[in-house]
Amino acid sequence: MTTTPFTKMHGLGNDFVVMDSRVQPVNLTSIQVQALSNRNTGIGCDQIVVIEHPSENRKSKTADAFIRIFNADGGEINACGNATRCVSALMSTENKIDKIVIETKAGILESKILDNGMIAVDMGKPVFQWQNIPLSESQNTRALDVTFGELSSPAAISIGNPHCVFFAENLNKITLEEIGPAIENHKLFPQRTNVGVAQIKDTDLIRLRVWERGVGITLACGTGACAAAVAANRANLVGREVIVELDGGRLEINWRLDGHVIMTGPTATSFSGAVDLRLLA
Repeated sequence: MTTTPFTKMHGLGNDFVVMDSRVQPVNLTSIQVQALSNRNTGIGCDQIVVIEHPSENRKSKTADAFIRIFNADGGEINACGNATRCVSALMSTENKIDKIVIETKAGILESKILDNGMIAVDMGKPVFQWQNIPLSESQNTRALDVTFGELSSPAAISIGNPHCVFFAENLNKITLEEIGPAIENHKLFPQRTNVGVAQIKDTDLIRLRVWERGVGITLACGTGACAAAVAANRANLVGREVIVELDGGRLEINWRLDGHVIMTGPTATSFSGAVDLRLLA
């Protein structure tokens, strides 16, 4: 019986099954991704992450690894901040280094292991142009013409993947399980979108809940935290350095003056194992 090794990791509860294609080829079908991600009959996770060698036909020859990321619904996505931090932790242990360069479909992400064990990732510059997020029509990305119940005028941003961020006075009154799928599949978002609902607690503190595209409600979302922090700053609600408090814990977000967004937070390994992918057909 041929099995594929995996490591189950998470960043503030945003959890991943990480497989290493550099050691043993991993070619997952959409059905296999869905089966692995299932929390009742599979391993259970928000995303599957496959580590690969960087290759010459990609953008950089200096990356330590390329990662391929699949949502629980089987669809492949361009970037994931928490997954990048988890893989960076693995690469740091593997190569005995504290600076790691990860290549994604969204581009190069550089990470650094800090003295306190936290991992900081440079998520690059946010994208605000409507056609590049993308949206299906021209709109003011600071305040979209979108309403759901008491929520309205969300911001749209891409942090390697599309985000729609609403602001609410009381997050406890928001039914994210209703809002999330409706906005994810709104006609304005041709590639669907991640949906965040944020409450400003202070000029340096945001409370956030996220509905991830292709996943559902998650305990944490790295790119979602970045999107909320940037959107709140553009609306003059917070400063450029904030704490984003998610259901699973806190992330530190710094939107630097050079335009780059730095996300800092912890990672953890839950367990390791091996799975026979043929059983998932």
